[in-house]
Amino acid sequence: MSPSTRPSPLAAVALAAATLLLATPTTAYAAGPTPSTPPGGTTTSPAPTISPTAPNLKLGDGATLAPSRIIDIKSVVEDLGGEERRSDTPSDTTFALQAEVLFSKNSAKLNPLAASRIKAIATEIGAQHATNVRVFGFTDDLGSYEHGKVLSKQRADAVQQELAKSLPSSSAITFLIRGYSEDYPIASNATEEGRTKNRRVEVSFPRTAT
Repeated sequence: MSPSTRPSPLAAVALAAATLLLATPTTAYAAGPTPSTPPGGTTTSPAPTISPTAPNLKLGDGATLAPSRIIDIKSVVEDLGGEERRSDTPSDTTFALQAEVLFSKNSAKLNPLAASRIKAIATEIGAQHATNVRVFGFTDDLGSYEHGKVLSKQRADAVQQELAKSLPSSSAITFLIRGYSEDYPIASNATEEGRTKNRRVEVSFPRTAT
């Protein structure tokens, strides 16, 4: 749960363009049934209904249709050091900021360089005319779960407060703020590299329908 204190400059590099993901959240690595995406996300649309008696549907004798599924296209852009990550689906935009670029070790006080990163996210929220924004904090699995719960919530609160300062005062935005401790990891906690990725604050909001 203890990020380093040295921030690095943002050097936007697209590491992954478009990957296919099922709308149902799945685990980012093999570590049991815990999903990697916390509650609160949305999907694009209900699964389509296909009639097995449709005249143009060719099924072999005894064949049946598998359950319908929605497959979303997810675009992921990550900076060179992995300190900031943006992912877009047809329904949502999510920014994930590593805790080490926002806070000192074991602290929920934003460092001087954090404001510019958060302001850039606020600009995107305004561009998307989002009215519902989720701010979720996460830690690695070092230390106690309860300490991580408190710290991750305090960090989410700090990011939300900075976001609110950067948004127009006329913006009618509802914030959902949560601290999830070590729940919903996006990498393995068996290595420091993975723990660094798991120590993060995520800001997500619906995309504007086009």
